Amino acid sequence: MIAHARQDAPDECCGVVLARDGAAVEVRAYENVYHSPLKFGIDGLALLKLNDEIDEKGLDIGAIYHSHTRTPPYPSQTDINFAAGWPGVEWIIVGLDRAGEATVRTYLIEDAHVREL
Repeated sequence: MIAHARQDAPDECCGVVLARDGAAVEVRAYENVYHSPLKFGIDGLALLKLNDEIDEKGLDIGAIYHSHTRTPPYPSQTDINFAAGWPGVEWIIVGLDRAGEATVRTYLIEDAHVREL
């Protein structure tokens, strides 16, 4: 995740952590369709394929990750609004400072309430 964040900087990166029985089994990097330092998005077709794969392999989305390249690794209002569509999923944010040093934080966002894990 950190390497992905550095690679895509100054734009935000994004991806998912696949899990089985609550344990992470794979980190999957995706292209940020917005190519923006302010927001991220994953291609809809890629999400459909991921959903099919998850069903076939008995996996879950354990976490969604993205980077903040201009702000600290705390959920923005945009992140909080987006999280409403993904209940129970953890949110990992990789914050990069100007020197490329990373700070990683994980949150649970439920009903617009942010709780650091």
